[in-house]
Amino acid sequence: MSVLPAVEAENMRLIGHTDLDGRGDGNQITIAGGYAYVGHMGVNDIGTSVVDVSDPTAPVVVARLERPPYTMTHKTQVLGDLLLVNHQRSRFEEAPDGAWSAGMAIFDISTPTRPRQIGMFEVPGLGIHRMAVGDEPYVYVSRTDDGFLGRYLSIIDLSDPARPEEVGRWWLPGQHVAADEPRSWDPAERNVRLHHGLPAGDRLYCGWGDAGFVIIDISDKTAPGFVSHVDFGPDSSDTHTALKLPGRDVVLVVDEQLTSTIGQRREVRVMDVADEQHPRVVSTLPVPPGFDLRRRGFRFGPHNLHEMRSGTFIDPNIVHLTYFAAGLRVYDVGDARHPVEIAWLVPEAPPGRDAIQFNDVLVTEERLVYATDRHVGGLYVIEHES
Repeated sequence: MSVLPAVEAENMRLIGHTDLDGRGDGNQITIAGGYAYVGHMGVNDIGTSVVDVSDPTAPVVVARLERPPYTMTHKTQVLGDLLLVNHQRSRFEEAPDGAWSAGMAIFDISTPTRPRQIGMFEVPGLGIHRMAVGDEPYVYVSRTDDGFLGRYLSIIDLSDPARPEEVGRWWLPGQHVAADEPRSWDPAERNVRLHHGLPAGDRLYCGWGDAGFVIIDISDKTAPGFVSHVDFGPDSSDTHTALKLPGRDVVLVVDEQLTSTIGQRREVRVMDVADEQHPRVVSTLPVPPGFDLRRRGFRFGPHNLHEMRSGTFIDPNIVHLTYFAAGLRVYDVGDARHPVEIAWLVPEAPPGRDAIQFNDVLVTEERLVYATDRHVGGLYVIEHES
């Protein structure tokens, strides 16, 4: 097996790579049946690439889905034989009002190399940002709507994928401006919006932008209910992912690093949720050592965790994190109060770029790690050495 070059690595090696045929602006990855479904950021015409990863050392693009005009389709999920792709107004193009597609497209992938659209869940406004699947036939999405500030939770029933139906919704009080709800924040100063929620049992664990961390009761899909909310204050913003570790009362909460500005470093908080009415921070993940990248103006900080979806690598103690210019980082959080970094890999900068910008990550049951670069690098396959 060949090992590809890396700037720095510990207990990991890079074994496979594709630049997605020159369209390497990668975002979310889903893998099913030997195929990776890779969402693109949307700086070119491609919205989703289907990649044959049956040989992880030689991934090959076998199909593509183009994105609609003025639309980002950078997030993917698979539910059985269905591929779910978000539709959201592009941030890279000036779009006339209503010219973009907003919602969630549903494809039949019973033949993976020929995805066939069979349904569409449309929403007003900017669109759907991200989806999470758990207990079939439901999908949890962050969406916009008329009369609301920011994105909120919508629970979609895909029993009939040709006719997806919203069965429940929940928002943080104050977001429903059409109802004149009182608000405790200034929208000019804080961007309060659901990034996405991850289901675990009858709870949904959510990153809610500048509002922090929210737990929602989803035992009744038609009436999701509030459990608790933690606002981390002025030292936090852009809360992205909240992942409950399986079998433990521990949740990792990631603030996304949106800028390269010194002084704006974002944290990954380790939270004790044994008392779910009063979650508390017990530690933060160590910042990667030895890097001067942030001072050199690169985007250096956390983005997303491997979300331990069904059929992927699931471990109550080991977490994988993309860290933009610091590549892929792996932590042992068996002792929640004293997390330890145990492995990492930083690939060489892609052509024309000064540093890697690892964006999203998925780990298979075999512990193969798939990560995407945000700009031109494409899809990387990484192997644990021990």
